[in-house]
Amino acid sequence: MASIKEKSFEWLGKLRNTYRLVVMNDETFQEVGSYKLSLLNVYIFLSTVGVLLALAVGALIFFTPLKRYVPGYGSTSNDREMIRLNKQVEEMEKELSAFRTYTDNVRRMLSGDVQTEKDVPKAKPSNAADSLAANPPEIPVVDEDLRREVALNELGRAAQEPRTSNFSPRDVPLEQMFFSPPIKGKISAGFDADKKHYGTDVVAPQNTAIKSAMDGYVFFSDWTLETGNTIGIQHANNVITFYKHNSALLKKNGAFVKAGEAIAIIGNTGTKTSGPHLHFELWHKGRPVNAVDYVKLE
Repeated sequence: MASIKEKSFEWLGKLRNTYRLVVMNDETFQEVGSYKLSLLNVYIFLSTVGVLLALAVGALIFFTPLKRYVPGYGSTSNDREMIRLNKQVEEMEKELSAFRTYTDNVRRMLSGDVQTEKDVPKAKPSNAADSLAANPPEIPVVDEDLRREVALNELGRAAQEPRTSNFSPRDVPLEQMFFSPPIKGKISAGFDADKKHYGTDVVAPQNTAIKSAMDGYVFFSDWTLETGNTIGIQHANNVITFYKHNSALLKKNGAFVKAGEAIAIIGNTGTKTSGPHLHFELWHKGRPVNAVDYVKLE
């Protein structure tokens, strides 16, 4: 029985045996070419071609953007860029959702289709809220002293701040806010939430200038079918004012106006009007309030 070593030498000898590859014309049997080959040469040639092909594919993946599609070979910088773009998309979606909610509320304010306090059902307190109200948690003395100190510091800073403008980010009750009369005349129709008349109609002479009730930014200045030339101003403390049925608008969207500054001219535009007048609306925290209680219109 031949040993393993003898068989290996026999196998190597077969690899080194030379063969002749003859290429002949199939019709005339004329010899076209003759090549001297061996199994070893063929094996080396095929191995070389395979290695070169593997190197070419590896270089193509490593030095081109194709590596992004190979699992495990993605660039970390690209991953960070994708994460950053995803965060930006999420933030833009949140801003778009908030803007849609805001514009929908403004549309409801302009059309009068809004929810009042009577329309909103009161939420029933849960058992946890009842137990918390019955047994309020005790506040440590140290926390109570700290809260008092913070409150005193807030009062000190408020006293030192100049009061040159009422466009302040602090939450101030309507009773403590000063409103400049947008116009003075005769009130022809008052506030009536039951009839969805959320403003006060004031009759004044023709070409009378309509003035801003407070400092603020114009967020709506356009024409609508029912209210005609309408202007809306966002003020501090979640206060919004609307001035409707104007003959002309003097301010554009995004403009900052001061209290008492002319923003429009009294008119009779829109379908919900029967004569020249100002329809003035005052909104606080998303709900209409009677402007006569806070603004002197006569």
